[in-house]
Amino acid sequence: MARRSLWAASFQRTLKALTRAGTRVVKASVKKAARQTVHQIATRRAGPAERWLSGVAPSANGARRYRLFKPPGARRAAPLPLLVLLHGCDQDATSAARSTRIGSLAAREGFIVLCPEQDRLANPHGCWNWFEMRSGRAAREAASIIAAIDQACALHGADPARVAVAGLSAGASMAALLGASHPDRFGAVAMHSGVAPGAASSAAGAMRAMRGHGTPPALPTTPALPPLLVLHGTRDSVVAPANGRIAAHWWATAAAATPTAMRKLQRGQRYPMVVTDFRAASRIAVTLCEIDGLAHAWSGGAASQPYGDAKGPDATRLIWAFATRAFKARA
Repeated sequence: MARRSLWAASFQRTLKALTRAGTRVVKASVKKAARQTVHQIATRRAGPAERWLSGVAPSANGARRYRLFKPPGARRAAPLPLLVLLHGCDQDATSAARSTRIGSLAAREGFIVLCPEQDRLANPHGCWNWFEMRSGRAAREAASIIAAIDQACALHGADPARVAVAGLSAGASMAALLGASHPDRFGAVAMHSGVAPGAASSAAGAMRAMRGHGTPPALPTTPALPPLLVLHGTRDSVVAPANGRIAAHWWATAAAATPTAMRKLQRGQRYPMVVTDFRAASRIAVTLCEIDGLAHAWSGGAASQPYGDAKGPDATRLIWAFATRAFKARA
């Protein structure tokens, strides 16, 4: 009996040891598989060179969620230029980044990307409320985006002297509102398929303005406005093409700029575009690009995304080149 008891006790100890060892192996395998799965998902979503951070910027006007991309190898001691990208309706920060492929360009050119995100409680379609001028909601949303920009500069090494803002559709209208209301904060503004803010003061008015029947109030005449790039498709059935011309003339009037001769540009088999520069003395205050054949989509964007048209000229590159020239001129 004593031998059996000793044998049973030894067997139990051995069994427990094997169980613990097996558990450690299983746990290690699970952790390894989880890491591989996360890596695979991240690679599928953003590509091997893209690592997007998530953040929240608190302010007196409410917290603003955002996604931020910083080029690999960027040093904290060397401030980088910042491009703020505002999504359109039925988009979010992630889908806008995918559609525009902004992360790939930022990794090559060496700039930070900030994609603020609209709260669905503020607008069920994810639209920026650029038209809510009377209630003050548009101004409050703009202020919360400014708070996110401040956080990007303070925490992530963005250069406050080299900030540009761009957007699509409702994001384009909010970008123009930011540039008009905070001209000292931005070196360049880009509107892609948007409406000039102030052309509407309600949701119903916004729909009317989107059809090309809105007239924005005149901006104060000032040379301090950052240069504006306007891109709009001639086949846009959501935001009428007339809005591109309205926005360009609205901004040019405030900058005391006059149009120069139109020129037609086309690269390969991409849609052609007619370009008009508005100059104030030797400075380009506005550039209007009317893209022939483009509907309501990001020109040159990812064809796999709902609001991307790969056949158009690359709007992402055009915007960054415009911003880079504006930064140099401002410096």
